[in-house]
Amino acid sequence: MRILAIVGVKNEGAFLIEWLAHHRACGFTDFLFYSNDCSDGTDLMLNRLQELGQLTHIRNEPSSPEGPQWSMLKSADKHPLRLAADWIMVLDIDEFVNIHIGARHIKDLIAAAPQATAFALTWRLFGNAGQIQMQDAPITASFTRAAPATLGWPWRAQMIKTLFKNDGSYRKLGVHRPRNLQEDSAPKWCDGSGRELDTAFHTNRIFSDYTRHNYQWAQLNHYPLGAAENYLVKADRGRANREASGFDMGYWIERNLNEVEDNSIAALDSSALRAKFHADPVLGPLHRAAFVWRKTRFAQLMQHEPWRALYGRILMTPPSHSLSPDAARQITRHLA
Repeated sequence: MRILAIVGVKNEGAFLIEWLAHHRACGFTDFLFYSNDCSDGTDLMLNRLQELGQLTHIRNEPSSPEGPQWSMLKSADKHPLRLAADWIMVLDIDEFVNIHIGARHIKDLIAAAPQATAFALTWRLFGNAGQIQMQDAPITASFTRAAPATLGWPWRAQMIKTLFKNDGSYRKLGVHRPRNLQEDSAPKWCDGSGRELDTAFHTNRIFSDYTRHNYQWAQLNHYPLGAAENYLVKADRGRANREASGFDMGYWIERNLNEVEDNSIAALDSSALRAKFHADPVLGPLHRAAFVWRKTRFAQLMQHEPWRALYGRILMTPPSHSLSPDAARQITRHLA
């Protein structure tokens, strides 16, 4: 079974080794990476990993007015790896698939619901946990405080990414879900707790019912913030989708959820492969240089008042808390 991950990156070399080692251990067999005008050596790391047979690397040349993410997806739609895959998932470098059943392998998830043609894996947001300085350490071990399993708001805490069967039911790739359903197709979607989902998910829905526990079989660990220093560098990089809003205090507040401890991802051990990558005479130095680049870029940004102001606001702002369903009705009662 060929399971393909499609990933776009820009200046994320400091996180690449951990991400790739984890998803190889999780069961992805093929990786199609697109790099976007990197300054930190991410593209050079991808070249080396391609030499080692670990992935396929394409330098993305955005041609779409919607931004590099949509250019990537349009290119990936025609790529031989996409055509040969049995299952596909579009992911970002700050998203980690976290399977809870069997050997914590994607094959275990697929086997648990053999009728499913798509799994809507719900984000579990991991907050900043009060960390200020960037550390060259695994993200999944450094940030273990997360949003609760159920909540009433913010709805963005329960957005999905989709693992879907490449059976021709969908004509196009999408950021959160496949697009352009064939008229004669009858997909069967399940959530991360194994429940069959309604037909709204077949065509356009991109978030789960956030009052339900969606993580019993699998979840998508999402680390959107990191340390406060890291957030400035991420904000400087910008969004891959031009239609998306920027990385500002609103983005920080809606995602800095630290209400529960969740270290479940540690049960899948990828340390041996991670160590092998770090020991490579090319990859190891490039990883260390990418981390130094991030620290240097943060120092450069702090020479400018708008960035100092954003950093100060981050340090002044306490951790966020999700709203209960009752509290959230003050917002949702106004929905049309």
